[in-house]
Amino acid sequence: MGAARMDFVVSEQPESQAHSHVFLGTGHERNERRTWAVIWLCAAMMVLEIGGGAWFGSIALVADGLHMSTHAGAMLLAALAYRFARRHAHDKRFSFGTGKLGDLAGFTSAIILAMISLLIGYEAVSRLLAPVPIHFAEAIPIAALGLAVNVVSAWLLAGGHDHGHGHGHSHGHDHGHDHAHDHAHEAALALLHTARGTLALEIFEDGVPPRLRLHEGSAALPDATMIELRRPQGVTERYEMQACDGFLESVRDIPEPHEFTAVLREDGVEYQAEFTEHAHGGGKAGRDNNMRAAIVHVSADAAVSVLVIVGLVLAKLFGWVWMDPLAGIVGALVIASWALGLIRDTGAILLDMTPDEDMTARLRKAVEAEGDALADLHLWRLGPGHLGAILCVTTTQPRGPEFYRERLQKFSALSHLTVEVRHV
Repeated sequence: MGAARMDFVVSEQPESQAHSHVFLGTGHERNERRTWAVIWLCAAMMVLEIGGGAWFGSIALVADGLHMSTHAGAMLLAALAYRFARRHAHDKRFSFGTGKLGDLAGFTSAIILAMISLLIGYEAVSRLLAPVPIHFAEAIPIAALGLAVNVVSAWLLAGGHDHGHGHGHSHGHDHGHDHAHDHAHEAALALLHTARGTLALEIFEDGVPPRLRLHEGSAALPDATMIELRRPQGVTERYEMQACDGFLESVRDIPEPHEFTAVLREDGVEYQAEFTEHAHGGGKAGRDNNMRAAIVHVSADAAVSVLVIVGLVLAKLFGWVWMDPLAGIVGALVIASWALGLIRDTGAILLDMTPDEDMTARLRKAVEAEGDALADLHLWRLGPGHLGAILCVTTTQPRGPEFYRERLQKFSALSHLTVEVRHV
């Protein structure tokens, strides 16, 4: 009895869409510049504090200056990771580019943060068991100065930090653009062909919370127009539209995901438009963990500075000397918590864990929409906002890899896609 015939067709990116393996985040160079600015700020404060402490004979000021050097060191690690990733982005020795270097730097910073939390906790417990004299006149101003530097540093870093929120709508995916996608907030747009004429319905979110906008053209609609959204899970939502400057806009925001059927009723007739989620690697998959680690570092120190100031003030006013080491213990626990979260997230990326279970389900749904079977799927992160995928599809239809590649174009986060098709 003969075995069933099985043909294999494998395709990576076609030559017409040839691309380099540059999978850096959209704000890579901007974040690098911000990091260097913080390095110079920390270095200047370090020199000022150490020099001032030596001149005025303040060991506390010298100690804080040395502590400031740890900030500069952590920022230097992040800056060098940005620089190395950028300079070697086209190096063919890196099979999938240098996009993960920031995650490696973030993992390293998280380990350092965890060690710092242990040291702070050990010192705090030691002082709780064996209190030492506190020089409030020096300690409080120095803690306040450290807090100010940390706030400024966090502000500088956050100015270049992507918010990581995946809106995911009709963003172009040009493989000849080195995959450095500039995911500007564009609008998802659909047309409603009604008896009044063609209406344009969009999800508008350019710098504002996402809302429905209905562009009427010459077909004037009443202010009381309602748009009904029917989601895949069977949930139905109704949105009242209000008149604005040349269009109607929903009174309420449109929650994510933006995948639904929009329905407009006119004179007993339903007009429908389909909106599909075009995920582009937002959320955790879009995070710049190198910048995140830098922000966590200065934020953790700022939190500790606040706790220290509170502890010192209470100790000075009420004689509660134990408040200072207690504040240190709480600060150590806060830092440890943030460090462990960063270790977990960056470690998962370095081990190529699936970065987005929801996107995995969407990929499977898109491939199997017409009865085909997704026999195997590997999805991993290549860099901030960039995902790689290897798919194996089993089908009885005469379809090639390009059929599935075209179907998956809406997932613009798929910066590197390999498709294997098995004909059975």
